[in-house]
Amino acid sequence: MNDGIVFGYRKIELTEEELTLKHKKERKELQAQIQTLKKSICKGDKKKKKEITEEIGRLEEALEKRQDEELTTWKVVHLNINNVENENIEECSNESIKSNVQNEQSTQRISKAQKRRDKKANAEKERNQRIIEEEALNVFGKRNVETQTIKKILFERGLMIYEIPSDGHCLYNAVAHQLKIIGETPLNFQELRIKTGIYLRENMNEFLPFISNPDSDDFLSPEQYKKYCDDVADTNAWGGAIELQVLSHVLKCPIEVIQASGAPYIIGESYSTEKKMILTYHRHMYELGAHYNSVTKYVKEEES
Repeated sequence: MNDGIVFGYRKIELTEEELTLKHKKERKELQAQIQTLKKSICKGDKKKKKEITEEIGRLEEALEKRQDEELTTWKVVHLNINNVENENIEECSNESIKSNVQNEQSTQRISKAQKRRDKKANAEKERNQRIIEEEALNVFGKRNVETQTIKKILFERGLMIYEIPSDGHCLYNAVAHQLKIIGETPLNFQELRIKTGIYLRENMNEFLPFISNPDSDDFLSPEQYKKYCDDVADTNAWGGAIELQVLSHVLKCPIEVIQASGAPYIIGESYSTEKKMILTYHRHMYELGAHYNSVTKYVKEEES
């Protein structure tokens, strides 16, 4: 059965499989558009490269947001349809019982106590319906949908998520955990931060065009860039794509990033892939922003 879903002002009859295929096609078309944009960058044109990079980020974010909303809407609507069907069956049964009772007691007046009981029953019914709706939003919310998608991808590769605390150091702690997994020299998050900060300072010309002031979108001044490097080394400033690239260079190791939307991507592919680190990237895990987790070999959870 196809379920009608309202996207904007249009009602679209789509199965879950059709919606998945539609999203895959849209992501493929976006990747083609991104490749076209990248090819339009003239070599050495740093300003154009920065503009295109920002435009690509906006396009990816917009597509992801729209697809998340469509999937969530489909799930919630589908659940509500099932709930309504079950409720209709129950109501028909209740109406039949109610009719028999009314025929038998047609001459009797409903007591105040009965009215109170009916009011209480209606209130309980409304409360249960609210609980069902809240559970639907939780199950099919962005965070849970994203997490389940990533878990499925990992399961197919014999892996599972290894939770990393959300304290600002998640990227560095995830990399530290992966170093242990692949048998490399262990480093803690503080040591990784210091190495990242040093590399950034020594290669300012390489990274400065890709880091802008969050308040003005202007390029950082040399003084601001130095402070950026200091924050990377000495604070719990959140690490992103730039820091991932640096960590790959510093550790001379490829880093694969698995996410719910889009194909996994590898940073530092030029390094040996015999020992590759694998991280998961979560856009919706925490309200404060994106988050990185590590992975480990899949272990089946014991049933309680």
